[in-house]
Amino acid sequence: MNLFRSAPKPLRLQALLEYSKKLPALPEKYAEHPEFMQAVPECTSPFFLVTERDEAGGVKMFFKVPEEAPTVRGYAGILNEALSGESPETILSVPDQFYMDMGLSELITPMRLRGMGAILMRLKRDVQAHAEEGAAQS
Repeated sequence: MNLFRSAPKPLRLQALLEYSKKLPALPEKYAEHPEFMQAVPECTSPFFLVTERDEAGGVKMFFKVPEEAPTVRGYAGILNEALSGESPETILSVPDQFYMDMGLSELITPMRLRGMGAILMRLKRDVQAHAEEGAAQS
């Protein structure tokens, strides 16, 4: 995060765009059934996410973001790369404003930043709901 923030503004933007290209394609089960995904209506771009627990108890996350929204796709790519496979506790402990600490406020409009905050909150709510379901089944 500090490395990202300390990079010059053009490099940060380029890195964000590179992360947008790294975002994995949706698995077929979600591509064919988007109704299983959670919408993030606060985001100005159509944004959907879903999480699952893997066999080891980590969280797998999947995002549906249009190609025409490269900065938001980049943010999803960052979340995916940093958090996919992590424990629910790790994801829930991510600071709510971590994207601000990355220096994204110098690159992204305030409306998009609010959307990024909403994405993280929705992700955390989804992870929390799965954690509670798992605890209730134990």
